Amino acid sequence: RLQCRRSLLRFQRPPAASFANMVKAKGPKLGKQNKKKSKNKKGTKKADKIHGMKAGQKGEAAQYITRAQALSKLQVSLADFRKLCILKGIYPRDPKKKNGGNDKTYYHIKDVAYLMHEPLLQKFYDLKTFMKKFKRFIGRREFPLAKRKETMKPTFPLHHLVRERYNSFEDALRDLDDAVSMLALFQALTGDQKREIPTKAIVEATKLYQEFLLYVVRAQVLRKVFATIKGYYFQAEIQGITVTWLAPHQFAQELPVEVDFRVMLTFLDFYTAMLKFVNFKLYADIGLS
Repeated sequence: RLQCRRSLLRFQRPPAASFANMVKAKGPKLGKQNKKKSKNKKGTKKADKIHGMKAGQKGEAAQYITRAQALSKLQVSLADFRKLCILKGIYPRDPKKKNGGNDKTYYHIKDVAYLMHEPLLQKFYDLKTFMKKFKRFIGRREFPLAKRKETMKPTFPLHHLVRERYNSFEDALRDLDDAVSMLALFQALTGDQKREIPTKAIVEATKLYQEFLLYVVRAQVLRKVFATIKGYYFQAEIQGITVTWLAPHQFAQELPVEVDFRVMLTFLDFYTAMLKFVNFKLYADIGLS
């Protein structure tokens, strides 16, 4: 009897509930129904390995910011930002990863932090405040007050920038090509109010350019001269460094419409301050001071 009971238990069917559980546990997984959806945190991308961090907040991409972000950090207008970058010698970068898009202009975050500690930034704020008050007097037709206010217009010196960008006098001589060419160009122009070219800047550029030519003649450092359609190319050797510049022909110049003279005037302001130092040192070396 015991053997018959054992044989019956071996061939007995399992209950329906346990058979279904076995099929569910060992059976093949269904396609899309059993896949669990990965819940991503708000603001993170799918399969983000960095825990809850947005793209561009770590690594090489975090070292660059767009121009709009730089303007919001510095709290200046686009024209003032361009002027500040030209004076400090800071230029846009081309990063490999552009999180803001390929149509944006990028700057290194260290360059922007360098601009935040520039004393000229406070001068720009003061000039902005001055222009608001000056325009208010003009709008109220209070011309005597406006004329008095104009005499109090804030100015910003550029001498400390020359000392920052050029550690030695030889470095300034190596960068003298563009400076003399810019002064030679503006001394051939005339003042134009529509293009915002002040007469005072042209007079000062003419004076400094003639002083530089006088040094070249007195020191006898001129080596080569070449005439072309663009103008005259001059080459001088000053203290063992070759300086080449271009002077336009003395004709009436037609100002092209597509040229932004405000940017060129910013370069002219810096080169004017630079050439004052250079002329003083060159004149002192040959005993003309």
